[in-house]
Amino acid sequence: MDRGYALFKTALGACGIAWGPRGITAVELSEASDRLPIALKPPRWVERVIQKVRRHLAGKPQDLSDVRLDLDGVPPFHRRVYRVARAVGPGRTVTYGALAAQAGSPGASRAVGQAMARNPFLLVVPCHRVLGSGHELVGFSARGGCATKARLLALEGLEMEGKLPSR
Repeated sequence: MDRGYALFKTALGACGIAWGPRGITAVELSEASDRLPIALKPPRWVERVIQKVRRHLAGKPQDLSDVRLDLDGVPPFHRRVYRVARAVGPGRTVTYGALAAQAGSPGASRAVGQAMARNPFLLVVPCHRVLGSGHELVGFSARGGCATKARLLALEGLEMEGKLPSR
């Protein structure tokens, strides 16, 4: 099976994953209820990604930097930003401005925010680890908004109370 989509249960609720011949094409928090539709069994390599996501969302942070992504259709700037963001490990954070500088575009923090808002690879490209200039919790386009962002950070050992100290 070259392409597919599966829904699966996690400690944070339903998640969806899509794949193609070149890699994962999307990971998202799903709006699906506890009743998940029957889907074809994902290939073994996708099943391994699903297990890592499940463990991560159960509070056992996983290194997802080795997950192969299909970046077809992703603009070059977003690709650079996603590559740099993937280097931010569990339990660590970066600001939009610092991420822009590391991606070779100092001063492009708003553009980084747009790239994060369009990130189709939740957790694998850890947009939840990107914070505002004062290390404040801002912006998160996935289901649940900033409350979900704070919960994802808490699963990695970072408690949010207004502002998060630099790490």
